[in-house]
Amino acid sequence: MEKRMQSLNAQAPLLPGNHQEDYNLKDTSPQLGERWPNGGTFGGRGWMNGGDRFTSTYDLVEQMFYLYVRVVKAKELPPSSLTGSCDPYVEVKLGNYKGRTKHFDRKSNPEWNQVFAFSKDRVQSSLLEVFVKDKEMAGRDDYVGRVVFDLNEVPTRVPPDSPLAPQWYRLEDRRGEGKVRGEVMLAVWMGTQADEAFTEAWHADAASVHGEGVFNIRSKVYVSPKLWYLRVNVIEAQDVVANDRSRLPDVFVKAQIGNQVLRTKICPTRTPNPLWNEDLVFVTAEPFEEQLLITVEDRVHPLKEDVLGKISLPLNEFEKRLDHRPVNSRWFNLEKYGFGVMEGDRRKEKFSSRIHLRVCLEGGYHVLDESTMYISDQRPTAKQLWKQPVGILEVGILGAQGLLPMKMKDGRGSTDAYCVAKYGQKWVRTRTIMETFNPRWNEQYTWEVYDPCTVITLGVFDNSHLGGNSGGGSNAGRDARIGKVRIRLSTLEAHRTYTHSYPLLVLHPHGLKKMGELQLAIRFTTLSLANMIYIYGQPLLPKMHYLHPFTVNQVDNLRYQAMNIVARRLGRAEPPLRKEVVEYMLDVDSHMWSMRRSKANFFRIMSLVSGMVAIGQWFGSVCYWKNPITSVLVHIQFLILVWYPELILPTLCFYMFLVGLWNYRYRPRYPPHMDTKLSWAESVNPDELDEEFDTFPTCRPHDVIRMRYDRLRSVAGRIQTVVGDIATQGERFESLLGWRDPRATSLFIVFCVCAAVVLYATPFRVVALVGGLYYLRHPRFRSKLPSVPSSFFKRLPARTDSLL
Repeated sequence: MEKRMQSLNAQAPLLPGNHQEDYNLKDTSPQLGERWPNGGTFGGRGWMNGGDRFTSTYDLVEQMFYLYVRVVKAKELPPSSLTGSCDPYVEVKLGNYKGRTKHFDRKSNPEWNQVFAFSKDRVQSSLLEVFVKDKEMAGRDDYVGRVVFDLNEVPTRVPPDSPLAPQWYRLEDRRGEGKVRGEVMLAVWMGTQADEAFTEAWHADAASVHGEGVFNIRSKVYVSPKLWYLRVNVIEAQDVVANDRSRLPDVFVKAQIGNQVLRTKICPTRTPNPLWNEDLVFVTAEPFEEQLLITVEDRVHPLKEDVLGKISLPLNEFEKRLDHRPVNSRWFNLEKYGFGVMEGDRRKEKFSSRIHLRVCLEGGYHVLDESTMYISDQRPTAKQLWKQPVGILEVGILGAQGLLPMKMKDGRGSTDAYCVAKYGQKWVRTRTIMETFNPRWNEQYTWEVYDPCTVITLGVFDNSHLGGNSGGGSNAGRDARIGKVRIRLSTLEAHRTYTHSYPLLVLHPHGLKKMGELQLAIRFTTLSLANMIYIYGQPLLPKMHYLHPFTVNQVDNLRYQAMNIVARRLGRAEPPLRKEVVEYMLDVDSHMWSMRRSKANFFRIMSLVSGMVAIGQWFGSVCYWKNPITSVLVHIQFLILVWYPELILPTLCFYMFLVGLWNYRYRPRYPPHMDTKLSWAESVNPDELDEEFDTFPTCRPHDVIRMRYDRLRSVAGRIQTVVGDIATQGERFESLLGWRDPRATSLFIVFCVCAAVVLYATPFRVVALVGGLYYLRHPRFRSKLPSVPSSFFKRLPARTDSLL
């Protein structure tokens, strides 16, 4: 199966680099909001009249109309003539579509309470038939009775109307000529995807899915677990005795929560009363399922460590800290655990040694589970510290177009797509649309926004967990990634609805590939302009990140642990949000080395420097009078600013104001999206791509690794040269007064004394005027040779001659 999929992906068209328009954002014009047709397919009663348009919150999606059938229960069903009992189930049939409930063994009054949904676009009949049948172990199931509905007479329900009350219907015989024993309670109505029954309904377009696969195709909303940082301050221990009493122990402390293990340094002095005062920080989540295990260990030699004592502490007993004020420390007795101690004694006997700890759950931090570059939530863990929301984000996930086949099913390519959106602690997952390359979800979701400088991430995946109908074999497959879209809220205009089609771009080992397009409707609504302005002046993260900051390595390690916890908890939901989906949405591999990303970041820096270089070149053209009119105007402006220096700052601010107004005409009209040129995804070298997708540690042959290592050495050599040049210039500045070159330093300090006397006696305006006119002098008065200050500076010594 994997080989077939590899060949399928290899045959899929790779978009060439000269077709840049294929990677661009596209405007769309979907028919958003509720639009009830006049009359419709099922007659005048089935739909609202054209003027009776009901307004709901589903105004960012295209309305999809469904026939809903709720099968509640049945009563007084007759027993089978063969078995003397009834094993009933209900079959709902509309044209070629059939849905069925589960069956009950030997129950004449069963209750199902199950909803079936049939899309209006796929309705092929004007009659709805509901059959009650008796399941037989062998042979054909017995017919009990049926109820028939004319779709022209089905009523319409639109939320927030109350649910339609189910009614009892007498069962008819097969030909509809008379009533039979038994009744079934049903409710039948027309509605849209705004109906409360939509998410839990059995959908006719997923009729091929049965068993556990039904749960994996439904739309769901998930909430990330509440994450906490647990800070363990290991202060000291007392009366620690080594197993070998003839020596003093080399003691360290190891702390463990689940699969997170941290340890202190070994106490520098061998003593029975060691002192550390080190902080160990873990990530944990509510509800607290693990305990904190503390062990005191002795490093006997590099290959052997003896456990001298341990203690296990539940996390619920620790204080939750909201600010930087220290919590109370406590002494804990250690259980004896070492050589020569019986198992029974370990549970009973308390060892005389004890450990001094200060442990707290940090509520003032935001636990990072995603990259700070694409952060979607910045609130601290403790809800007491949350501010009021500043806006509302509404997203309509309309559908996708032109998706590529992701797996083989019945000898042909197929895709069962669903979309996942993540913002803050709220994750949403649309329903899975079966066997189509142009799925239409039309689901709308809402988030509260606490900071506009955040990012919402949306990803499209192929569902590989549809039971025996997945076409790929077992449920052990991974949901394949189709593409991802990021949208920064600060780039959206308030109260404006954006409707665009975003390209789904994925970088594969064999190149960049467009997997399709994702159609979205997005609206960001601000609640208070004053709060919005206030937010822009506040720190990006909660204040504890600045009062007691973590190191870079700590942030990376804690983020990795937080991602694992989130993936593990969401994977236990029903339906599960699987690990590969969570990791892709949270950019789990963003820290891995990539030559392509390094090039992209380098040229991002160069694009910024190029602006300053352009300003320098323009100023150079002014100094060399390449445009005499511009040079004259600059001289006049310079004389005005010298004569009126108080106008310098106002002029600068007003100039930036004018530049901002000028650039307003060229402002972006749509949210930014994945830029293939900026990412260097179109012109990337195939070997660099292979290196980017290599595992860690590598699994490539030795000759390939040697070639990549040599390439990395050449790149690092260039970086080394640039860094060395920067260091050389800095050391020359230091040597001005460092007397490394006595003559140069003597000349410089004599010059400083003379300059101080001249500047003291000369008004500043005169100095600025003379200096500026000298710098702006005509090329006729310039020399092609370097200036005296430049020559003097380049002669200063650096420490390069001291390098080996």
